[in-house]
Amino acid sequence: KSLLRHACKPVMEEASCRTEVVLLACGSFNPITNMHLRMFELARDYLHETGKYTVIKGIISPVGDGYKKKGLIEAEYRLAMVKMATESSDWVTLSSWESQQEEWVETAKVLRYHYENLENLSNNEKKNATHRKKAKKRKIEEKNETSLVAKDAPKLMLLCGADVVESFSIPNLWKKEDIEEIVGRFGVVCISRLGSSVEKCIYESDIIWKFRTNVHLVTEWITNDISATKVRRALRRGQSVKYVIPDSVTEYIQKHSLYDPCSEDKNANVILAPFQRYAK
Repeated sequence: KSLLRHACKPVMEEASCRTEVVLLACGSFNPITNMHLRMFELARDYLHETGKYTVIKGIISPVGDGYKKKGLIEAEYRLAMVKMATESSDWVTLSSWESQQEEWVETAKVLRYHYENLENLSNNEKKNATHRKKAKKRKIEEKNETSLVAKDAPKLMLLCGADVVESFSIPNLWKKEDIEEIVGRFGVVCISRLGSSVEKCIYESDIIWKFRTNVHLVTEWITNDISATKVRRALRRGQSVKYVIPDSVTEYIQKHSLYDPCSEDKNANVILAPFQRYAK
């Protein structure tokens, strides 16, 4: 037992030295696909293999209706589909906060909101740990003492596909200060996509280049070009999307007749919310 205890100690110490991470994915999820879910698995594997991080949670935050993207169906349906898709996961969850806001919320603000929640939770745990330690009437062993010490808030990172990083260069789609905050303060885990060149985007952007060490590029070697746009196209044409999106999501779409030629024309003549806001 003594040998086993000493053998496990370095492993435990190594794990305790790792930074805890929460991954946040923002987007339309119109609809959510298996690739959206796989992004979380890829990112977690990558971060764990660096030996520096431990991923403890994943959050999916669908954009609100105020984003005004062409073909974007109502948030209530997209929320329901994400909830169904994540039921089988023990670490990826849905956040409805962003989608419930009346106006479109910038990604940087969404990150701030979730980080504040993590900080508040961490502070509450620290207070509770302090109360428990004071309430102890007898001396406890060192191993139990350490269990009463609450950890700092985990690091929050934006999880996205290569298309998001590439979109940083589109005029009036992102504020420069938001890009700097997202990359510099929080960090980005970017999953490669067929035909993308994230390295080129990093090189050509002075802002991203400045904080390039905060951009974690993850290569998906099992190439998969699944996209929500192609899923909607298949659904409009009455084609099968089995094994592309979760079965429960497919059933929900069929039940509510969500995607048809009319739904794709939604917001067709409306300017995307970022362009409306930043062009001014």
